[in-house]
Amino acid sequence: MNKVVLIGYMAVGKTTIGQLLAQKMNWKWLDLDKVVEKKVNLSVNEIFKLKGEIYFRKLEHEVFKEIIQNNEKVIISTGGGTPCYANNHLLVNGENIVSIYLCASIDVIFERLKNAKNMRPLVANQSEVDLKEFIAKNLFERSYFYNQATYKITIDSKSTATITNEIFEVLH
Repeated sequence: MNKVVLIGYMAVGKTTIGQLLAQKMNWKWLDLDKVVEKKVNLSVNEIFKLKGEIYFRKLEHEVFKEIIQNNEKVIISTGGGTPCYANNHLLVNGENIVSIYLCASIDVIFERLKNAKNMRPLVANQSEVDLKEFIAKNLFERSYFYNQATYKITIDSKSTATITNEIFEVLH
């Protein structure tokens, strides 16, 4: 194994857990969105506004494929939609790759997103009333791709340390 790919919906902790896991394993950590942003010198929000989601998904796929194909040991925190587009779900289960689905309930995701909507282009324009329904619908649509992961870790009511240790245990 030389790649661990964290997948799951927005706000489930892929970035935080990715950093903690990389420290624990003494591996490099990459946030896929940050790598994409660096490549075009625009934030994800700016890419969505200026170029649109299709452009973003194409660029995300190219960057993800490059990272997956190198031999470096790395923990990758993906965006919530990464496995759902451009057959990326096939890449997360490639040779020497372990994928982890960080699974959270709709209520947990809603609580985490309702105060951070402006940082998330897909939910920025949702009212609080519509947000929960949007999450439920979106999660349902994406569940097929998320459930392709090698392992599924439920994160509700767990500390980041507990989640990191759970993942570490399944990897070793």
